[in-house]
Amino acid sequence: MTKRADSFDRRAPYHGDQRRAALLRALDEFLREGEFDRITIADISARAGVTRSAFYFYFENKAACVAALASQMYQQAIAAAGHLFTEEVPPRQRIEEMISGLFAAWEGHQYLYQAMLEASRTSSSLRELWDGYRESFTEPVAAMIDRERASGRAPAGPDSHTLATVLLELGDRALERLSLDDPLNTSRRADVLVAIWFRTIYGTP
Repeated sequence: MTKRADSFDRRAPYHGDQRRAALLRALDEFLREGEFDRITIADISARAGVTRSAFYFYFENKAACVAALASQMYQQAIAAAGHLFTEEVPPRQRIEEMISGLFAAWEGHQYLYQAMLEASRTSSSLRELWDGYRESFTEPVAAMIDRERASGRAPAGPDSHTLATVLLELGDRALERLSLDDPLNTSRRADVLVAIWFRTIYGTP
């Protein structure tokens, strides 16, 4: 079973917890200013105005703190994916709005996305969370593909769950490459992703 971001907290977060909020705000500010690897727990604690022991009261390590921040980005991704399931909208438009929303979430949290990439290389728990975020979309996308096929809007094709998995992995990889200063710009990459999703599911240009 995959972890949720708040499961990385040592204590369950609750509304109005000012010290935890201050730690997350401090890490967010540091990530906007520099690289994840250069940030220390002492730095975060000092900027938040709390002790190191207070940091460890809430989070096991920096990766856990990044995971808590990432929940905001995940919620935006969920909202973007919702466009895909609006059946009264033409298929290509649904896909365009979904991809556009995902890229907008990435652009708004590019520094955080990069930090997640860096932290997940050394934290197996965070990598599990990262994969879990993507996998949480697999069943809804597979179900959408099955509905489109059943209605006749999409032709029969490969296993819908496998297809959904590969398409989502492709999008994940595209955002990862953009985070590494890939020469292809955002709009060109988004246009290609839309074409791949549309032609793969619906079998037509």
